[in-house]
Amino acid sequence: MPSFDTVYVGFNAATMVPTEDYGPIKDAAIGVENGRIAWLGPASELPHHTATIVNLGGGWVTPGLVDCHTHLVFGGDRSAEYEMRLQGTSYQAIAKAGGGIASTVTDTRSASAEELLTCAKKRLQALMADGVTCVEVKSGYGLDLATEEKMLRVARTLGEQLSVTLRTTCLAAHALPPEYQGEADAYIDLVCEQIIPAIAKAGLADAVDGFCEGIAFSVAQIERVFQTALTYQLPVKLHAEQLSNLGGSGLAAKYHALSSDHLEYLSHEDAHAMADAGTVAVILPGAFFCLKETQQPPIQKLRELGVPMAIASDCNPGSAPVLSLRLMMGMACTMFGFTPLEALQGVTCHGAQALGLGHSHGQLKLGYAADFVCWDIQKPAELSYWLGGQLVKQRVVAGQLT
Repeated sequence: MPSFDTVYVGFNAATMVPTEDYGPIKDAAIGVENGRIAWLGPASELPHHTATIVNLGGGWVTPGLVDCHTHLVFGGDRSAEYEMRLQGTSYQAIAKAGGGIASTVTDTRSASAEELLTCAKKRLQALMADGVTCVEVKSGYGLDLATEEKMLRVARTLGEQLSVTLRTTCLAAHALPPEYQGEADAYIDLVCEQIIPAIAKAGLADAVDGFCEGIAFSVAQIERVFQTALTYQLPVKLHAEQLSNLGGSGLAAKYHALSSDHLEYLSHEDAHAMADAGTVAVILPGAFFCLKETQQPPIQKLRELGVPMAIASDCNPGSAPVLSLRLMMGMACTMFGFTPLEALQGVTCHGAQALGLGHSHGQLKLGYAADFVCWDIQKPAELSYWLGGQLVKQRVVAGQLT
């Protein structure tokens, strides 16, 4: 007789195991043991057991949604800049005038850890209510060792206090801090010689990220960051090709990055490199929408090359004040031509892959984390079709209803 802690019944399942469809199982059952999926299949084939049975009462179960790119921890807000952009001021112009990331750096440095935690918790709870069970949180609004550590400790605390799988990313190479204006190489020295080593020693980061862009850092500077990260056995990720084509995604592929994110100006050459390296393309519709961009990422080229495409909220105070991952699914379909299947893959199996968790999250599969959501829908495509609304019926993390 199999040993289960709990058995969930009363739903159809979209397993999201890589196929040409959702991997559906009608009238399914999931047996959970020690927070993992120990049995999965049609309820009619469920073996005899003595576990507690939970009937989810209809609907569809999918893997819990994975938000693989967020900046949830920050101080202040930038709603005034939002108004400026609506009046025609560009993101780049705001940044060069001392706004943008630099203004959030000032607010984040002055905020206490308790203040940062309180605000970030509200944002994360909104994402969780929309079906997210796994989330990545970046630093990058400190740009000095003390504040980068503060941000990452707050992020770790979020993962301890809330029912969510949380991964942290050191994004110290996000922007040039005010005290280093005109001295980008010297700031990269600080990142490589002090910030990354200290954060790695403290075990505060699961990966290292950077922003390769004209308003941020060059390919050569980011390569130094990547080399340092790999010295400390930390995988790398990259913000690249959002506003221009500097070739950052080619660098990301060279270092077998988990993901390269944004990608509006991605070249065909770098798309091929990403395909060869297995680097996930993370598409961020919220930033594209909020910045009123017009250059779309080359979705068809990525599709043709078989590059896994993830979708994320990019929740941040400036370019993407987004608190709904499902809304990003719908926007990816309407703006970029994703299919509903690709959108759901983007926030499940491909999102997990972008965090290095493709072996344990993002699919309903034996041995995987028992993180799943029961939705009040008739078919999985509705998750992209409905814009807003409370579709979550039940949320299960590590096998426990939350």
